Amino acid sequence: MLQTISIISILAGILSSLIILFHVLAGHQQKMMVMNFVWIISGLYGGPIALLAYFTIGKKGASNTSHEKENRSKISWESVVLSTLHCGSGCTTGDIIAETLLLLFPFTLWGSKLAASWTLDYLFAFAVGILFQYYAIKPMKDLRPREALAAAFKADTLSLTTWQVGMYGGMAIADFLIFKHQLEATTTLFWFVMQLAMLLGFLTAYPANVWLIKKGIKEPM
Repeated sequence: MLQTISIISILAGILSSLIILFHVLAGHQQKMMVMNFVWIISGLYGGPIALLAYFTIGKKGASNTSHEKENRSKISWESVVLSTLHCGSGCTTGDIIAETLLLLFPFTLWGSKLAASWTLDYLFAFAVGILFQYYAIKPMKDLRPREALAAAFKADTLSLTTWQVGMYGGMAIADFLIFKHQLEATTTLFWFVMQLAMLLGFLTAYPANVWLIKKGIKEPM
């Protein structure tokens, strides 16, 4: 039963991502180029939820930046969702890359496969997340490369970390409390749990993005 649910959820994520991809390719691109990738990646773990968000707030959120800059005391939830998804897409991409590399080149840290997995996950999630933020900030503020990179670190370090904390929490609940063993990335169950863990990551990163935007540390998407 759980295997079937896992397969359905993964297929729903892939289908949702493809629908968003085809919609973007059909000429419905976001004003900020990187947000096209954000929505496509969000579909992989968010499935129908991400699809609904894309067709309801995606384009609206991408066009609200000027208003948000003028009045940070009234940040819209749509803007925070977009900023959080932007962060999460980097984390998701990094985690997928890390887990794939671990399958190809397995290793342990301190004798633990889980420690190796979580460490590599964070490093790649952080690197890809900063890259995504760089390509959002640079055109938005018309900064030089070094300035844009520094701004990306400042804007997304907390957001990326809180997302990964939520993801780790979800995976830990599955590994230690529910299944009593570390799930393997070769199974559909692992990737189903990863989808759920990413949704938990969204919840833990959302408050951080509210604070970052209100303080002017991070620009609304």
